[in-house]
Amino acid sequence: MSFWEYANPVKFLKLSGNLLPYCSTLAAIMILTGLGWGFFFTPDDYKQGATVKILYVHVPSAFVAINAWFMMLIASIVWLVRRHHVSALAAKAAAPIGIAMTVVGLVTGALWGQPMWGTWWEWDPKLTSFLILFLFYLGYIALWAAVEDPDTAADLTSVLCIVGSVFAALSRYATVFWNQGLHQDASLSIDKEEHVADVFYYPLIVVMAGFVLLFITLVLLNTRSEIMMRRASAIMARGKI
Repeated sequence: MSFWEYANPVKFLKLSGNLLPYCSTLAAIMILTGLGWGFFFTPDDYKQGATVKILYVHVPSAFVAINAWFMMLIASIVWLVRRHHVSALAAKAAAPIGIAMTVVGLVTGALWGQPMWGTWWEWDPKLTSFLILFLFYLGYIALWAAVEDPDTAADLTSVLCIVGSVFAALSRYATVFWNQGLHQDASLSIDKEEHVADVFYYPLIVVMAGFVLLFITLVLLNTRSEIMMRRASAIMARGKI
């Protein structure tokens, strides 16, 4: 069985319909478990106090916001190379979820930053890159809405997605490229000496897994909706001929 078989809308609808109950249930369990564990059963940080627990929302939302763009990038490249409509629609479906996660990341980052840094915002390389990524999300969604022909819209948004991937990468790795800036290094790392203390690390992993599953669930739902809307538009177009 080839992976590309699921570029067929009928097979994609069948597969996604089978996956959705499992993904949504696991997402709910892991998010509720991780948040409950993190907020109620972990201690306050010795420097940040209870404020540190914002990380259980900020880190997963920022992680999904950045990686959603990379998922859109892969889907966009597949569209440009193989012209599979499901991949273009999947990229389109991921954008509203990505921008919502970006907004959550920006808001929780400001709430976390104000007591820690004494300011709601700083033109730090990582923060600035993340804000620009938000603007690319806005542009991407607006471009889909502005172009009437679906294939042309898919082509243009795919190119925009490739350009915007630069800022998605900078949002993730800015602290590696620039040493200056207020934002700390990544909260998660393969190196145990660099990531947060284990007492915060393990519930954070659970929440992040839940957020990833939530993203997959919403992308599947949105892609299914896009396919059905495309079918409905095609039927209506035939009826007018």
